[in-house]
Amino acid sequence: MKKRRILALLGTALILATGIALTIALVPTWTGAQASADTPPEVPGAVIGTSASNPPVIVEGRLLPVQSASLSMPVSGIVAEVLVHEGDIVDAGEVLLRLRNVQQQAAVAQAEAALAGAQASLDLLQAGPRTQEIDSAQAALDGAQAGLARLQEGTRPQEIAAARATLEAASAALQRLYDGPDKNTRIAAESELSNAEAALAAAQAVYDRVAGRPDAGMLPESLQLQQATNNYEAAKARYDSLFAAPEAYQVAEGRAQVKQAEANLARMLKPASQNEIAGTEAAVRQSQAQLGLLEAGARSEQVAAAQASVDQAQAALDLSKAALADTELRAPFAGTLAALHVAVGEQAAFGAPIAELGDLSQWLVETSDLAELDITRIREAQVVTLTFDAVPGLSLPGTVERIQQLGVDKVGEVTYKVLIHPEKQDARLLWNMTVVVTIP
Repeated sequence: MKKRRILALLGTALILATGIALTIALVPTWTGAQASADTPPEVPGAVIGTSASNPPVIVEGRLLPVQSASLSMPVSGIVAEVLVHEGDIVDAGEVLLRLRNVQQQAAVAQAEAALAGAQASLDLLQAGPRTQEIDSAQAALDGAQAGLARLQEGTRPQEIAAARATLEAASAALQRLYDGPDKNTRIAAESELSNAEAALAAAQAVYDRVAGRPDAGMLPESLQLQQATNNYEAAKARYDSLFAAPEAYQVAEGRAQVKQAEANLARMLKPASQNEIAGTEAAVRQSQAQLGLLEAGARSEQVAAAQASVDQAQAALDLSKAALADTELRAPFAGTLAALHVAVGEQAAFGAPIAELGDLSQWLVETSDLAELDITRIREAQVVTLTFDAVPGLSLPGTVERIQQLGVDKVGEVTYKVLIHPEKQDARLLWNMTVVVTIP
């Protein structure tokens, strides 16, 4: 840069020397012209402020996109996939690469399940009791009130008569177990057994007459004997069951039924005590309270607590989603991916630049070494000339867009940054090319 400024000063000195020589040679002519006019005519196309005593300012700058960013990851991790290539044009929000994120995905799924559970609890409170629950509580209350009314009114004569009938029936059934069958049943069983014995004897006598034959088993007499034998055994079994002693379990069941009937009758004959009435009244109040709770629904405090659980679960889900999103690198704006510094399987460090993105549709020229003696000659909207070392013969007009107000001390010299907007574009221009800025 200093070399370029020295060359500019040498050129300026040469211009001054040439100008002095021309002035000496043209003094008579100029004197005559001065006599005919007080002011010289305006030269078309002359650059105001540029003269032998006020040479142009020439500085170097860099060609930058109108918008650019050095992209990095907010977390460290291993690159799982790269979705773009260098030189690709990407849209704002497009995913450029992803890190391994199995744990983050599991955390999101867990948070979603927790939120669903909290929301279900809140919905249950807000929905209130179902009709079936209220009907069940009402039925329980009706039953408790009916029991209390029976205790308070006492036992009715019809209920006592029914209880006595039940006791008599149970006692009679138990007695029958001890007494065995009645007279008619005994006579019928004995007659059936006697007839079976006679039929068996007759069949046996008929079979005996043919028993010596080789085909005796195939004769009708053999079948008749078998049938008579089966009838006898069935009649004998019925007879034995009628006259056998009752089984122990039958006696136990009969006695239990008698005791239950006796206790039921005794309870009906005895008035309800105050403790029984008090206990039944308590059951009525409990049923009423349960029904009232169902009809009133959830308390506002319960709903508020459930809503707080939902909010907490939602916050946890948002946090886990943010952690998952941090494993993706997205384009903050539309532009061209000029450089990519990582590949699949490599470690992406937190905060380290891994991609360069720029909007290459428009350019800016940035100079950072304008000295304080030169910056005073520059103003915003001033037109300058831009030339490029990499593109010989290309000259573009530019306009000063912004002048940094704060100077920076650079190697003992205070310099200022200036942004210049090229008025024209050229397809040969590339990011970070050196630009020579000539400021008149």
